[in-house]
Amino acid sequence: MHLKEKNMIDANQFKGHEQVAYLHDKKTGLKAFIAIHDTSLGPAAGGCRMWKYDNELDALSDALRLSRGMSYKNAMAGLKLGGGKAVIIGDSKTDKSEEIFRAFGRFVHSLGGKYISAEDVGISVEDMEIVSEETPHVAGLNKGEHASGDPSPFTATGTYIGIKAAVKHQLGKDDVKGLTVAVQGVGHVGYYLCKHLHENGAKLLVSDINQAALDRVADEFGATIVATDEIISADADVFAPCALGAIINDDTIDTIKATIIAGAANNQLARDEHGQKLMQKNILYAPDYVINAGGIINVAAETRGEYDETWVNKKVDNIYNSLTAIFERSKAEKRPTNLIADEMAQDIIDRAAG
Repeated sequence: MHLKEKNMIDANQFKGHEQVAYLHDKKTGLKAFIAIHDTSLGPAAGGCRMWKYDNELDALSDALRLSRGMSYKNAMAGLKLGGGKAVIIGDSKTDKSEEIFRAFGRFVHSLGGKYISAEDVGISVEDMEIVSEETPHVAGLNKGEHASGDPSPFTATGTYIGIKAAVKHQLGKDDVKGLTVAVQGVGHVGYYLCKHLHENGAKLLVSDINQAALDRVADEFGATIVATDEIISADADVFAPCALGAIINDDTIDTIKATIIAGAANNQLARDEHGQKLMQKNILYAPDYVINAGGIINVAAETRGEYDETWVNKKVDNIYNSLTAIFERSKAEKRPTNLIADEMAQDIIDRAAG
């Protein structure tokens, strides 16, 4: 066994997973993992990510981490869904084809409804509509009986509501007016988050590798563009990671000036112990899978048989209460918010499992 493989298993990334499936479709070239973490609350739901991983082991590690996060996200959001995640190994700009997404759809269908897929990083709603031609176990579509379209606006709304909860707890303010928020990543979710923040009086600092996306938020919301390697250490009240994960790590954690970290990215902490260090630095961390649950809440509405936007909005609004409960318990017990959230989510899952 290679050292990297041993370390992955030692880190218990497989712990609690019910099933992990791998497909290499030689005809299309598709290489993909689907990780099903837990189905105690219902079928495993989580998006499909397409990324140019360095190797299959990195892709597997991502699927395992993300699927566990989805179990906890769905539990804390009060959804009757378990946690799963799919990753496709490839460059989303050059490697997409109808054949690949059809092959992925057949892969999803082979699991018999145990996993429900949707769009994620590198995957569009249009890509998932191709997948849906091979399996009904897809949500977040633009067409269909209960289709609700791109879930990104709901993720952004929930993240904004979560930022308000963090601001109230940490700064004693009821709104974001006059605060500076550094948003890392202004794609679909980041754009809508910037819109909410701007409309409610926040000053925006933004970074992204996509210049067109930066120009859009600068033009529309008066955002100040910051270099990608400077956004995390920017002089801001709130740092909102809305790109890829592991941004809070050994190299970055001591550079953070914001007293609140609250954003839509998954797996923001490179390791769990970074939550402890944030607490020691008096930086309030909003656990990522709690604050960014708006999208999966919207997707979950499609799986209920009848899409109800009122139900969705009520669930998204409740992100404020969930985070407030985590913050208050963290303060009372003097333990980091990420561990408090994990314990609360695991307790919900354990009760459902009986």
